Amino acid sequence: MRLKTTGSARQIVLTIPNCLGFFPYSRSRLRDREPGGEKAVPHPSPSARSFLERCPQEVAEIFRYWEEKCGNRAMPRRADIDPEDFVRHLPGILLVDVEGLDASGVGIYRYRVVGTAEVTLRGHDPTGKRIEEGFWGPTLEDVIDSYEFVRKNRTFLYDPNAYVTPEGRLSKESTIFLPLSEDGVSVTQVLVYSISHEKDVDA
Repeated sequence: MRLKTTGSARQIVLTIPNCLGFFPYSRSRLRDREPGGEKAVPHPSPSARSFLERCPQEVAEIFRYWEEKCGNRAMPRRADIDPEDFVRHLPGILLVDVEGLDASGVGIYRYRVVGTAEVTLRGHDPTGKRIEEGFWGPTLEDVIDSYEFVRKNRTFLYDPNAYVTPEGRLSKESTIFLPLSEDGVSVTQVLVYSISHEKDVDA
């Protein structure tokens, strides 16, 4: 077991053997993803939906809601999404705007809606700020890569993660990134849902 600090002083990432079901992430692993895939698994499943067999029920519920709203399209519009349809999930919801590309061709992402659980996790409300100013994850690079994967492939991404909280508890976090599009072609927003399960850990 190995602990290391990350770009965020409030978070410690836990690297532990894969046999326990958690996987350390690196930028190189993103190249192994398939569209509509699962992040950082040693042997990516040929079925993009296979994550539904092991993800938390809440994640599956949000995914199926998004999938239903897609209809016969690759992505639903923002207007298709009604927060009243998933009230109990709202604390873990993020809505992120895609504001074009920067000079390097990387997407510019800004928080439009941030659920109360996500605010508590960060210790501040990043609503209206760019991802760089309010991200929560192993590294900024890892977070941006997740959004870039969704934007470029115009599909969802399931991202399991594990870290030790400042209180010394092991948190297994499951996050689903879901693209939205106003024109059916370009990703204009990303709907994100995240849920954490914590337990004591001998750190």
